[in-house]
Amino acid sequence: MRKVTPFLALFLFIFPLQNSYAFATKGQDCSKCHTIKKEEAAAILKKFDQKINVLTVNKSPVKYLWEVSYESNGKKGVVYIDLPKKHLVGSLIDIKDKKNLAEERLSELNRVNVSQIPLKDALVLGEKNAKHKIIVFDDPE
Repeated sequence: MRKVTPFLALFLFIFPLQNSYAFATKGQDCSKCHTIKKEEAAAILKKFDQKINVLTVNKSPVKYLWEVSYESNGKKGVVYIDLPKKHLVGSLIDIKDKKNLAEERLSELNRVNVSQIPLKDALVLGEKNAKHKIIVFDDPE
């Protein structure tokens, strides 16, 4: 039978073998400890574009990423920041469903409520109270 030396015993006491992983993930929600505020996300994104305005910061569908929606020069966009705030991801694709989650989120952000478009100066063709309407924009110049 092998003897445990005092040095080994002290080492095992200080650094136990169980629970020695830095990031135990079983059943834990890392976003409880790792948070990001709009101001933090803005500071990160302003390194790339000073005119950027962060709109929202949410949990993403991927466990270790934050979804950040922003607006810059009149255009909206979505990026993802990892929990340690060291990486940006521009697109997020669900492999199983083959769906671009970033693109879907961007569509939601840019959705226009057509009922709010003023039609008082519009040229109306067809039935004024039709169930479906098509709105066409044209620039005369």
